[in-house]
Amino acid sequence: MKPSYKHSKHPKVTILLGLIPLLIGMNSCNNDEVFEREQYKNVFALISESDNVARKFHRLGEESIGYVAASLGGTKPTEKDIIVDLAEDKSLIEMYNRTNFDTDVSKYARALPASKYDIDSYRFTIPSGEINGRLPVRIRPDGLSPDSLYFIALRVETHSSYEVNPEKSFILYGIRTKNQWAQADGNTIYNMRGKLRVEGAPSELEMPGTKVMHPLTKNSVRIMAGNEAFVSDIGVLNQHAIVLTVGDDNKVTITPYKSIEIVQVDGDEDFPNLFKIEDDGFKTYKTFLLRYNFKSEGVIYEMKEELRLEFDEEDEEEL
Repeated sequence: MKPSYKHSKHPKVTILLGLIPLLIGMNSCNNDEVFEREQYKNVFALISESDNVARKFHRLGEESIGYVAASLGGTKPTEKDIIVDLAEDKSLIEMYNRTNFDTDVSKYARALPASKYDIDSYRFTIPSGEINGRLPVRIRPDGLSPDSLYFIALRVETHSSYEVNPEKSFILYGIRTKNQWAQADGNTIYNMRGKLRVEGAPSELEMPGTKVMHPLTKNSVRIMAGNEAFVSDIGVLNQHAIVLTVGDDNKVTITPYKSIEIVQVDGDEDFPNLFKIEDDGFKTYKTFLLRYNFKSEGVIYEMKEELRLEFDEEDEEEL
């Protein structure tokens, strides 16, 4: 009769099988512990868009304050202040330009000239128990080109406690200009109702369309003359752009931006070279009524145009 091994066959396998649930449980506990540790970790970051740029508009004609801000993550409140020291690093601008524009130098962002801003201290604090901190920057935008984006490049040099997110440890504070009529990002687009006539021709040509407007100073803007299309090219702008300067009485003076030949024509009742705010009971519009003659490639054109931009007065007050 053969002996029975029913309960004693492969005792080592039996022991290992019994250890597997224990090992899984221990590993699960370790993973939970790591997860909870990560969840509770306090990490701060400089607030920017996905490309580490914080784009801000600053009004021409005045000094204004912008902020480089930081935000703290983590599920537990901090128990001590986080003192952050920033430093300027212009190599960040070079890296941005190479990454985004390669060799197309015409599109490069510029470092904001030192005369255009002040940072009284490069140190700011995220106070204990709070999640935000910010560094004030005083900006004087007059004289900046509407065709360029300007940067103040900053990185975290030191911090007193907790951790900084390495991917958000630097920021490009981007400055563009604005005034009452336009913002310098190429997205202020007025609807145009125009009438164009070649000098001496018997009739006018209706010219519906749109016009991109850029701010130049506190009270002046740039548009293209007639039906010339806007192109972000210095040669085209120098040849075909004009300047509208709005007086305190809302009268508009039309002058060349650079080399275009242009003559303002006054006395037209329908196009009196005037800026006004219109409210039709439903919507509010910024409106220019313009009359001028300009020369292009030896031909003189007579131009009448109405430019209108719908806007919300409450939104504008917040800008």
